[in-house]
Amino acid sequence: MLDHLADWAVDPKQVERVTERIGAERVAERDEQVAAFGALPLVEKFRVPSGQTAPDLAVVMADGGRLQILDRAATPPATGSEPAAEPEWDEEPPPSTGHWREDKVALLLTMKSAAVAADPCPDIPAGFLDVVRIPKLARELKKNVRASDDAVADSDEPEVAAEALREPAYEPPEVVTRQMVASRGRWPAFAPLVAAAAWARGFQGAARRAFVGDGSANNWALQRRFFGSFVPILDFIHALSYVFAAAMAGRKFAAGWACYREWITWVWQGQTPLVIAALSQRQAELGLPEKDEAVSSPRQVVNQTLTYLENHQDKMRYAAYRKDGLPITSSLMESAVKQINQRVKGSEKFWSEAGSEAVLQLRADQLSDGEPLADFWQRRQATATGQRRYRRTG
Repeated sequence: MLDHLADWAVDPKQVERVTERIGAERVAERDEQVAAFGALPLVEKFRVPSGQTAPDLAVVMADGGRLQILDRAATPPATGSEPAAEPEWDEEPPPSTGHWREDKVALLLTMKSAAVAADPCPDIPAGFLDVVRIPKLARELKKNVRASDDAVADSDEPEVAAEALREPAYEPPEVVTRQMVASRGRWPAFAPLVAAAAWARGFQGAARRAFVGDGSANNWALQRRFFGSFVPILDFIHALSYVFAAAMAGRKFAAGWACYREWITWVWQGQTPLVIAALSQRQAELGLPEKDEAVSSPRQVVNQTLTYLENHQDKMRYAAYRKDGLPITSSLMESAVKQINQRVKGSEKFWSEAGSEAVLQLRADQLSDGEPLADFWQRRQATATGQRRYRRTG
């Protein structure tokens, strides 16, 4: 780009070294801010910082992506004040082979919507009852699910499905601003990064607050730890994929489709206990899965969906969320992870741990509203001493 736009030939390796160095400075600055947040008295962490105006609607989302790390022996960087690992965090086990590792991404949104007296869209949008579209959607979602974090970030289907919500009777909340946070740090270290960024934007003082995520245990550990006052909302599209799979399990298509239509309508209306009761009856008919039974067997599918809905039914009050003007899908999060992936993920892209952390920070800055990088350059210029920083060796 430099050669094309500025007729300036620069060796790619030089650009790579500068990117890692400048990104490391941003990471260090970010970690100082996280440490300052961590040092605050507990009560201050839940107040709006001086000079900041709290938004009307604040929304936090989080998910995991993928990138390749070449130095296999390296461990993820200990960003900020990383606490000791705790049982609530479901850390990705180190792979025995290959280079693929998990990165973490969070989306901080201020949104605009109106709270109303009744559900603005009590009838499920026709797009979710499309007999051609929904089977394809469900297959795509389940195909992209990873056992570790239930992520579907590389599929277009969540974003496509979210368009079904745009019916004349119902408009999802509108995005006003967005900020992204990204890191290779482990979840216990990533969580304070998200919390500090949200606090700096006055999210804890918002009149309405929501945390939207898929079924990943880490999402809800993050929500409980730092966003306990935020309304927890399970992404509707992920719930749909589980309900469709269970409805079809062990049934011919016509019978399964009729069952799906009834169950997903209940879910849309916030009547998840009715689906759980129907699934329990179906489980009684089929029986519990045997040890080592195939994950695709009807008994396994029904059992998995029943467990999923029982674990998350407190986050599935979709009629109430729509009434309160809250989002019910994480399609914006899926899109954000894909935007991060466009920079760091590829079959021929390999990163060191330090390099990945630097570029993730810069990419998140670039994708955030406002001008975080321009502000950084101003701060950097103001503190410049004129002395070049040399890397210490030996």
